Amino acid sequence: MYILPASTRSRRYIRVLVAGFALCALSAQLPAFFHRFSPVDNGTITETQESGLEEGSREGSSRLEQKGYATTARARGQHSYHVDGLVHVNPKGPHPIFELMDRAEKAWNEKLRKASSSLDEAINEYRRRYRRNPPKGFDKWYVLYVLHTLVPSAGCYHYLMFTRWSYVQSHDVRLPDEYDQIYHDLEPFWGLEPSYLLELQAERELKEDTYTIGKNASGQIDILKTSFHEGRYDQLIVNANNIMSILRDIEHLLPDFRATFTPHDSPNLVTDHVIKSTLLEASSTGSYLNKDQLPPIHRLGWRSACHPDSPARRIDFDLDGPPPPKFPKTFIHNHRQSMDPCLHPNLFWLHGQFLSHNLGPSPYPTMIPEFSSCNTDLHHNIRIPTPYGWVEDVTDDPPFPEKEDERLLWRGTNTGMHHSPSSRWHNAHRDRLVRTANEINGTLDFLLPPKPGYDDSPVGGPQTLRRARVNPAMMDVAFVRAPTQCDDSTCDYMKKIYEYKRMQSLKEAGNYKYVLDVDGNGWSGRFKRLITSNALVFKSTIFPEWFGDRVAPWVHYVPIQTDLSDLYDALIFFRGDPNGEGAHEDLGRKIALQGREWSKSYWRREDIIAYFYRLFLEYARLMSTDRGAMTYNEEGELSLQTGPKEGPIEDALLH
Repeated sequence: MYILPASTRSRRYIRVLVAGFALCALSAQLPAFFHRFSPVDNGTITETQESGLEEGSREGSSRLEQKGYATTARARGQHSYHVDGLVHVNPKGPHPIFELMDRAEKAWNEKLRKASSSLDEAINEYRRRYRRNPPKGFDKWYVLYVLHTLVPSAGCYHYLMFTRWSYVQSHDVRLPDEYDQIYHDLEPFWGLEPSYLLELQAERELKEDTYTIGKNASGQIDILKTSFHEGRYDQLIVNANNIMSILRDIEHLLPDFRATFTPHDSPNLVTDHVIKSTLLEASSTGSYLNKDQLPPIHRLGWRSACHPDSPARRIDFDLDGPPPPKFPKTFIHNHRQSMDPCLHPNLFWLHGQFLSHNLGPSPYPTMIPEFSSCNTDLHHNIRIPTPYGWVEDVTDDPPFPEKEDERLLWRGTNTGMHHSPSSRWHNAHRDRLVRTANEINGTLDFLLPPKPGYDDSPVGGPQTLRRARVNPAMMDVAFVRAPTQCDDSTCDYMKKIYEYKRMQSLKEAGNYKYVLDVDGNGWSGRFKRLITSNALVFKSTIFPEWFGDRVAPWVHYVPIQTDLSDLYDALIFFRGDPNGEGAHEDLGRKIALQGREWSKSYWRREDIIAYFYRLFLEYARLMSTDRGAMTYNEEGELSLQTGPKEGPIEDALLH
């Protein structure tokens, strides 16, 4: 038998191999070739659209998926995360909500893992974060001690066991390290001379529309002073009574203090950036400044509170013109940063808190220690865990899978700012929400969620649908009762442009899977009830709240930007398009369940008390003329006489 030379065999082998590869490639392209020119529901998939798949874009694949064709393209792009709290969507990356949920869950679990479990750990973590020792009484706030000592009596020693009472451990308060909000609220005041701080606080007690809570001569929590308009006491004192009912549980543990509050829903003390940064610098070096050493203020309205290099200081601030442009598609990855108007100056155009005062009032020439129920990054009020709207549980709402209505629910009054011919109320947050959700003219753009099983496919560019198809099917948003906070002519006009519906019962509202929480005149008082109700909560706010360090957006709720630019994207991701296509209801159910569990574990009455307790330990030290004496002394606070262990044992419980 003739055997081919080795070189000839190699050449033939190569030819066969190349031919085989060519046949494989051709067979792989045949289905795409025929699909490319096949009619699909009176339309065609063009070659340009098909090539979009090959480039990792969902722009070409969207119609294929809508008609039941599954794309196997894999995402090859990365989304970009920015310091302003927003993630910019890369069309070649997967749908960003998958990534946002995954990152948030990992960060939350890591926070839980690192939480202090002993007094020593808590003290060390406090020192690491804040570069000082905790306030006096920190041990009673945190840890339960069982200490032993011998006490001489009648010629012998009695062995006593002292149990030192604590709040956090005995009431199972989670995340004992996560009180950074208190630090950020109080830290600038550390740069003011204590006697000057006391002077400012005393002056504030006389300010109209304030009340002062503290400990009276008998050591009990009491209202020490009110400064209200005549006839408004009953209206303005309500929140004070709620706060006192909380503080009376721990009045025997609190040091002496006097704290002045504003009774209104919104903050009122605008900050000057230069003054705040000067005080923070003094605080970092352990020095004090008095009134005469403070720099002059900058009269720039709202923007006075912003750094000179911030986006807010670089824009042309004209409320009669359009707001600054932004990246086409963004989501929130850091809710706290997304609320900062210095980073997001478009908020000046979009929220009643700012529109109510146009370009903004002048800042205060100092920083005044006054408490309020909420705050923004432009104010320096000290926020509290207000008990307004708190509920222990919502027991009569059906579980998420049993809720029947899949529209997004919001009902409320047109609060947020005063409505008059001279105000810019048309752009206020609640007015804009109701108009947006009920508009039937025009179109809206949204990101198409992937079909189940194709989570790693490219998200592509925005798709377009007519509002007339989307809003009636997916939104149930309306004002209730009648116009409010408006003059007569504007109230009449609002009746013509808005449909004012009746209020829903809690049972009716409990039948919705998806609910929206937005600000009113201040923070939202309904968030606690909503997040406990088995529904998936979409939350839009500019007010960082007291629990911000202790909750995780994308784990417990869905954060939404104030301009609502991501609302439809997020809603469609979880509930699907108007036909329910592309729904990820299992992920929505997961967040809804985790939100309810968080509410019942991290927003109990005990958690509110623990925050107040630590806040007033810190505040009492801050306002003391001898801050050293009001600082935790590990040896002094824990030392007890000891002796040889002999004699009968007796137990004593010390509170």
